Amino acid sequence: MQEKTTYKSTGVDIEAGNAFVERLKEKVPTIGGFGGMFKVPRGYEEPILVSGADGVGTKICICSRLRDYTTIGIDLVAMCVNDIITCGAKPLYFLDYISLNTINPVVDDIMIGVIKGCELAGVELIGGETAEHPMTFDIDLAGFATGIVEQSDLIDGGDIHAGDLIIGIESSGIHSNGYSMINHLAREGRLKITDEFLKPTHIYTSLVNELLNEVPVLGMANITGGGIPENLPRCLPERLKPQIDWNSWEIPDIFKKIMESGDVNKEEMWKTFNMGIGYCIVIPDYAEKDAHDTINACGYKSWTIGEVVYANT
Repeated sequence: MQEKTTYKSTGVDIEAGNAFVERLKEKVPTIGGFGGMFKVPRGYEEPILVSGADGVGTKICICSRLRDYTTIGIDLVAMCVNDIITCGAKPLYFLDYISLNTINPVVDDIMIGVIKGCELAGVELIGGETAEHPMTFDIDLAGFATGIVEQSDLIDGGDIHAGDLIIGIESSGIHSNGYSMINHLAREGRLKITDEFLKPTHIYTSLVNELLNEVPVLGMANITGGGIPENLPRCLPERLKPQIDWNSWEIPDIFKKIMESGDVNKEEMWKTFNMGIGYCIVIPDYAEKDAHDTINACGYKSWTIGEVVYANT
């Protein structure tokens, strides 16, 4: 006689999911409703909401390899908020999506990082979804962030001109892009994976807040997949392009290690990884010293890595 089919017997444990939510509510009491709510701040005359969604890609495979999921949530928050702050927005709230084949203690470890990331970004975690997908993939993460900016303070690159300077701000390392190459090299035995590959992505929220208060920032770019060649032009008007001095900063050793172990040419490295520059700002040349002083006072290294030129030059 066949056993009766239950949801749990097919691989979905609702009780385990509910228990996870109850544990999470001890740390984030506001979650658990059908929709996350957030009170819009006062003081804006023409507020614009700015939203972004992103994930951590195959960096999650490094977590599995090293059996450490406690910081990947920081990466998840960083990938979302670092995008929306490029237009001058102040991040407000965050939601996460975790998909895995069975509810297990890994979700608690992931949320340690998500909560920490929200604290670092100054955002409120207002909800999310934990989905149990048996007989499919292992784990996948996605995040969603929303911020706000006064329309008159919106940074859209429209005030950028030829001769403006490009300041590069250090990354913490690889951040959360290029891991498909890293995982490939690791599977082939050509690259040894260490804790350095799990170092969380910098969250630039507080730094950008300081810069906006101290320096006339004309444009910003979050350096993610595609590296500087793909991301920096996105903050410039079409008539302009960046002219980069690729020797103006020291490339961190971890990128050299990847390059050597995989026999990866320089062009491929530049368009895959951030190569030590996690975030860029565009400023007038007269603000160069103030920009570096502000960045350095916030604990980051920075370099003048190039200037803006006409696209037809």
